[in-house]
Amino acid sequence: MSGDRRRVLVIEDDHALAKAVANLLQDAGFAVEQRHDGESGFAEGLGGEYDVIVLDLMLPKRNGFSVCQDLRAAGVDTPLLMLTAKDGEWDEVEGLEVGADDFMHKPFENSILIAHLHALLRRHDRGRPQRLVVGPISLDPLRRSVVAYGRDVTLTPREFALLEFLMERMNEPLAKSEILHAVWGSGFDGDPNIVEVYIGYLRRKIDLAPFESVIRTVRGIGYSMRSD
Repeated sequence: MSGDRRRVLVIEDDHALAKAVANLLQDAGFAVEQRHDGESGFAEGLGGEYDVIVLDLMLPKRNGFSVCQDLRAAGVDTPLLMLTAKDGEWDEVEGLEVGADDFMHKPFENSILIAHLHALLRRHDRGRPQRLVVGPISLDPLRRSVVAYGRDVTLTPREFALLEFLMERMNEPLAKSEILHAVWGSGFDGDPNIVEVYIGYLRRKIDLAPFESVIRTVRGIGYSMRSD
């Protein structure tokens, strides 16, 4: 494998899909290694120097949750994209909780997979994410923890992603369409009012009376996380 190409480990038990993904990634300029079960995938991820890992959820010998959790426990912080053919938010919740960086449902568009991998690599190249602090709210991206007014706050993965985006862009007025694209993705075709719903969820969890909410409504635009 060429040393100047980004290295990808694909752990997928469907040999035809693994080959198709490998060919796609090679055409996109990646160097690819494949494994087809959880045990060999874990061993390769533990011992190999990869830039990103694509990990299927349902694998023989051990599932993707176990592989991801044990790689993280062993100190492997390689960006990891988890794939699943199953629908349901709870798979995504568990995948993120055991250390996955991103999640995609099969079947997926080739261009979307490539875009997700490039986004993971850009994020990783910027270095390990730092704790974000806006006023009385702090968020730790590594531990996926939030403290508001000195108390621990439990958020769903979507709520966490929304709060992280608002904090990264603090003091900026953000349009609802911009928030929707960043947190729900460009492929979201549901009700755009979901942004308002989740802003309400966040406010109920992180705000403390009688203090004004740190998430301000910007009339005619959307929302802004204020540091003052």
